[in-house]
Amino acid sequence: MKNYPITFIKNKIIESKNIAITSHLRPDGDSICTSLALYFMGRQMGKNMSIHIKDNIPFPFNHYPDIEIVNSGPISLEGNDLLILLECANISRSGFNNLENHFKINIDHHHSNDYYGDINWVNPDAAAVACLVFALGKKMSIDFTPKIATQLYSGIVSDTGSFQFSNTNAKAFQICEKLVNYGAKPINVSELLFNNNPPEKIKLLGLVLSTLRMNKEENIAIITMFKKYLKDLNLKEIDTENILTLTRSIKGAKIILFFKEIKQDIFRVSIRSKGEANAAKIAEYFGGGGHIHAAGFTISGKYEKLLKEIPAKTNQLLKQSSGNSKKNEPKTY
Repeated sequence: MKNYPITFIKNKIIESKNIAITSHLRPDGDSICTSLALYFMGRQMGKNMSIHIKDNIPFPFNHYPDIEIVNSGPISLEGNDLLILLECANISRSGFNNLENHFKINIDHHHSNDYYGDINWVNPDAAAVACLVFALGKKMSIDFTPKIATQLYSGIVSDTGSFQFSNTNAKAFQICEKLVNYGAKPINVSELLFNNNPPEKIKLLGLVLSTLRMNKEENIAIITMFKKYLKDLNLKEIDTENILTLTRSIKGAKIILFFKEIKQDIFRVSIRSKGEANAAKIAEYFGGGGHIHAAGFTISGKYEKLLKEIPAKTNQLLKQSSGNSKKNEPKTY
């Protein structure tokens, strides 16, 4: 069912009584805040709502308003007649098992989606899944309270990197204008998202930036966060987006590779790109996925070996992509 399905989603929510919401592993601001907004929409409609996320909630969202509503850990769908998955390209992306026999609504704004739901709404043109849930709320005649507006506005600001990423578009600004009119306060959201760091976070920033390496062509920057850094600073869940944003500002760097040590010889590699460089294509090569300018993958291996092989392969993929683009350029006479 790949047609525009917002009416089907509205009708299914109306006929359902007990609704569970989940999103992807390593949840981000868009998935967390949009889940909360959808929770309050459902409650407004008289539904029994619950939110379940497999992983722990990262900083700064673990201090966000109403975050205590979100359940971290195993999910129980007993008694639920509807499951809404946000930003999950496939069922396994949620981290939960045994979801196959439940009625599922799949809402996503990533192009790499398996259309696994009973109802699928996948729109890669949306800046954030919060934009889609805003449209859903409009369709359901929701009263956009300041609480709902704040969560949706937070989701959009977070996923667009405070309107700095390439997924930022006119529609996102139009929606944000409406959300501010509904009671979202941009200065309060900015304080929560960007000006709420503990001193240890700033120390971590220095440690990670001290690992900065550039490849020979100086078009790829590589930074690393080792588990030791977090342990020494007594940090557990920490948002690292601003570290990537700083590194992304390097002149000439088309790709940023951020190695995050998960376990010994296991790394989560976050990718950020600029211009025509496609982070998603690089991530997909290594078994991951994401947006054009923000993607990632997990890989195993010895650090020094990965530090040579991954940037080298990334540069090769960049050259191939650039070559294909030139081949497809129209000829001029």
